[in-house]
Amino acid sequence: MTEGKNGKGDGSGFEQYVITDPESFLRNLARIAEAAGKAAVAWAKPREEGIAHDKFEPAAELTRTLSKVAEYWMSDPARALEAQTRLFASYMDIWSASIRRLSGESAPAPVEPDPRDRRFADPEWRDNAFFDFMKQVYLVTARWAGELVEHSEGLDEATRDKARFYVRQVTAALSPSNFLVTNPTVLRETAQTHGDNLIRGLSMLAEDIERGRGDLKLRQVDPDSFELGRNLAITPGKVVARSDLAEIIQYEPTTGTVLKRPLVIVPPWINKYYILDLRPEKSFIRWAIAQGHTVFVISWVNPDTRHARADWNAYFDRGIRLALDTATAITGEPQVNAIGYCVGGTLLAASLALMAARGDDRVASLTLFATQVDFTHAGDLKVFVDENQIAALEEAMNAAGYLEGNKMAMAFNMLRANELIWPYVIDNYMRGKSPSSFDLLYWNSDSTRMSAANHSFYLRQCYLENALAEGRMELGGRRVSLADVRMPIYNLATREDHIAPARSVFFGSRLFGGDVTFVLSGSGHIAGVVNPPEPGKYQYWTGGRPTGNYEDWLEKAEQTPGSWWPHWQQWILARDSAEVPARPVGGCKLAALAEAPGEYVRVRA
Repeated sequence: MTEGKNGKGDGSGFEQYVITDPESFLRNLARIAEAAGKAAVAWAKPREEGIAHDKFEPAAELTRTLSKVAEYWMSDPARALEAQTRLFASYMDIWSASIRRLSGESAPAPVEPDPRDRRFADPEWRDNAFFDFMKQVYLVTARWAGELVEHSEGLDEATRDKARFYVRQVTAALSPSNFLVTNPTVLRETAQTHGDNLIRGLSMLAEDIERGRGDLKLRQVDPDSFELGRNLAITPGKVVARSDLAEIIQYEPTTGTVLKRPLVIVPPWINKYYILDLRPEKSFIRWAIAQGHTVFVISWVNPDTRHARADWNAYFDRGIRLALDTATAITGEPQVNAIGYCVGGTLLAASLALMAARGDDRVASLTLFATQVDFTHAGDLKVFVDENQIAALEEAMNAAGYLEGNKMAMAFNMLRANELIWPYVIDNYMRGKSPSSFDLLYWNSDSTRMSAANHSFYLRQCYLENALAEGRMELGGRRVSLADVRMPIYNLATREDHIAPARSVFFGSRLFGGDVTFVLSGSGHIAGVVNPPEPGKYQYWTGGRPTGNYEDWLEKAEQTPGSWWPHWQQWILARDSAEVPARPVGGCKLAALAEAPGEYVRVRA
C-alpha cells in the first residue's frame, strides 16, 4: 500500500492487486471454470436423482417477515421518504469524508466497525480509500436496515424477533468482505497466486457439496486431523449396556476411593456426547473421574429410518431409564447424581417429572448445563419455529424418517453467522486455505441426524407450545409437572449463550419444586461449559436464589475468576461426600460390549 502526503491512505495502493503474469492467470481461468462446474454438478446431481430437495428452506419465511417491515414503511409516503432521506444523508457524509481524505485532509469516518469485528481486520479496509468507502457504505446500510425493524410500529414481538434475525442474516451475507472484488485480502491473494487460490477453493467447495449430498457441508476444520479413540474421546471406559437408541458407557476409576453416588450424564441427542470428553486437558468426564465420580454417560444413536417413530417416551425408556438401571445395578447404589446438557437436560427434567409421578426417586441431585425448560425467552432459534415452518419440516422429515444433521448444524451456525459461516466461506472457498485443527470445531462439524418423531415432539411441545413449562406435556401417559422435581438442582447458564439464553435458563428456574442454585458462566453455550480449571479462563457468577428477574440477580451476583467446575464439585460434596472403594467397570454383573467411545458415536451423518 502507498501512503499519501500526510501519511493517510490516498487510495493509490492498487499495484498489489494487479496480476503480474496474465498468461498464468488466463491458463488458470480454465481450471477455475472446471472447478466451478464440478461444484455445480455436485449441487445439481442429487436434486436430479431425488436425493436432495429444497422443500424446507428459510427463504419463504424471510420474505414473509421482511415484507411486513416493508409494508409498514411503504404504506405512508412521508414515512418512506423520511427513511430514504436518512440513508441518503449517511451516504453523503461518507462521500464527503472520502473526498476530504483523497484531498489529503484528515476526516473522521462517519461510522466504525466494532473492534471485535474480524471481517474488517485487513489494514486496507482502513487505509485504502476504495475499500474504506465500501466498508462505510455497508456499515451505515446495515445499521439503517436494523433501525427500520426497530421503528416498525405494529409488529408483534415474535415478528420483530424474526425480522431482527433475518436482517442480521441478510446484512451478514451482503458484507463486502464476502465478495472477491471487494475483499482486499482475497483480491490481493488472487493477484499474487494468479488465481490458484480460487482453484483450490472451488475444488473444496465441490468436495463439501458432495459430502453434504447436494447441500453444502461447511468445512470448519481439517476432517482428517482428529479420530475418536485416538486423540478425542480417549478417556478409558467400556460400553456396559446398549439399546437401539443409546449406548451406556462407564469409565474406569483413577482414584482409590470414589464417591458413593455414581454420576449419570445425559448429553443432547442433537450432537455427540464427546463434547464432554474432548482432548484430555478439556475433558469434563476425565476431570470428574479424577474428583472421585463413578461416571456413566449416554451415547445416543445417530438415527436413521429405523428410528423414525422414536419419540421422547422412547428416548426416556431406552436411554435415560436404561442409564439409571445400569448405574444402579453396577454400583448397587439406590440413588445417583445426574447431569443433563442442553436438550439432554430438557429431556432429563421432563423425565424426572414423570419419575416423580411414578414414585421413582433414584436421582438424588440434578445438574443442568445450559438447559431450557421454559421457552418463553428462547432466543433466536424461535425464529425457525411456527406452525408453517414446523409443518414443512415434518413433511421433509417424514419422507426420510429423520432430519439430516447438516440442517440443524446450519441453523446453529446461523445464530453466529459472522463467526461460524462467512469466515469459512471466505477462507475455504475464496482463499483456498485448509481449515485449522481445532477439536471443538471438529465436534461441531460431526453432526447427527434427528429422528422425525423426536424432533417434531421437541419443536412442538417445547418451542411452539411451551407445554413442559405450562404443565401440559404428556410423557408415559401422564401429564408431567416440573414442580414435582424436588431434588437439589445446580442450574448452570452461560452469559453469551445464543442457543439457551441465560435469561431463559434463569426464568425456567422458578418452575422446579426443589432448591435451585443458579450459576452463570462466562462465554457461550460450549466454551462456558467446557472450561477446565487449569487455564483459568473466563469467570462465573453466584448469588442468591434465582428469584425476581435475571438482570437484578446479575447486578447483585458475586463474580469469581476461572472455571465453575470446582464450585460444582463442592456443591456435590455438600450433599453427599460419602466414599467407597473404587468400582471396576461393569462391576460383577455386566460384561463389556465394546471399548469406549463405543460404536454409536462413530457413525457419521
